[in-house]
Amino acid sequence: MLIKGQKPFQFLKERGLLYNVTNEKEVEELLNGKPITFYLGIDPTADAIHVGHLCSLRTFRYLQEAGHKGILIIGGATAMIGDPSGRTDMRTMLTEEKVQLNLETMKNFAKKFIVTDGENGAKIVSNAEWMKNYSYIDFLRDVGAYFNVNTMLAAEAYKKRLANGGLTFLEMGYMPIQAYDFEYLNRTYGCVLEVGGSDQWGNMVAGTELLRRKHNVHANAFTTPLLLNAQGEKMGKTTGGALWVSQDKTSVYDLYQYFMNVDDRDVEKLLRWFSDFSTADIQKICAGDIREAKKIMAFEVTKLIHGEENAKQAQATAQEIFSGAGVSDNMPSVAYNKQELANGVNVCALLADIGLASSRSEARRLVQQGGIVVDGEKIQDFSTNIQKTDEFVVRKGKKIFIKVIPQA
Repeated sequence: MLIKGQKPFQFLKERGLLYNVTNEKEVEELLNGKPITFYLGIDPTADAIHVGHLCSLRTFRYLQEAGHKGILIIGGATAMIGDPSGRTDMRTMLTEEKVQLNLETMKNFAKKFIVTDGENGAKIVSNAEWMKNYSYIDFLRDVGAYFNVNTMLAAEAYKKRLANGGLTFLEMGYMPIQAYDFEYLNRTYGCVLEVGGSDQWGNMVAGTELLRRKHNVHANAFTTPLLLNAQGEKMGKTTGGALWVSQDKTSVYDLYQYFMNVDDRDVEKLLRWFSDFSTADIQKICAGDIREAKKIMAFEVTKLIHGEENAKQAQATAQEIFSGAGVSDNMPSVAYNKQELANGVNVCALLADIGLASSRSEARRLVQQGGIVVDGEKIQDFSTNIQKTDEFVVRKGKKIFIKVIPQA
């Protein structure tokens, strides 16, 4: 929640949510002045939002609270191409049906974090609306003529793909289409500002440049930081992939526990981004017991994503498990074939099947390192068979527990 009486630009800067800015003075005047129209774009390349989207969505909400008009683009057109930013390989091409399905589900997830009704509700659109009837030749003449290929190839968005010798003409089309989004929204809604993650900086600047070169319109953009840990690595990655805001993809407990396990140095930053505490209160929290600060942070992030009741249950489950009991009625669980367990399952196969290892080779390494405990017994040999008829608990390291339930 935007702190009453605090100017939006200074608030975002204090919370660490301003990263790249086209013109800091101009953006400050825009955010602190009369209501403007801004936009944020998200591509529906999956059927859910992951935690990496949260900084931009939180910023979107703060700008709405300051009275600015927000437009959220769910990229029905750009998702058909795939953003090459930071990629070493080309994204898997999605069918139009899959993109449309993802688009509808992402709309619903986005509504958890931004205001979509009332006087200042966000407008949610798909860029397929203005791209689907735009002929290829017309687009090249109207937009492509303003893009210099040498400049595009020097952009960070294409560097990894270019270095790996695999940049395709399809991917080269991503930046002009995203840039045209800004032109279309400026012409249609008077949009003058784009917000996005810092990995989109090159694409966002391309939009401001298209407006300047083609229409002599001055527009701005700023990015929010990527969700990186203290080592500079992307946060939000688990054994199973991304950390999702969908309970079907990432359980509430797993989300809570993920943030309980982050580096101590990341706690204050995450509280600034994802809690409603004042900066002074956050500093006070982090100056005390860091373990308690981390509990508060993990609770606040979980509450933001899944609501207070779910956050309380996840916290209670963690306390039960780590109090020494090592088990809880609400702990993460997985069903496993009853007959197979009765006959005996190799521990490496079991670990891979229940998601505690990404492969049997990784499971073997975990066993060799002494990191696997089954029902309180450390597994010493990766050829061990697990033979059970009742439910049991598998522990990976000191902090990851999962209950295995035999089922027919």
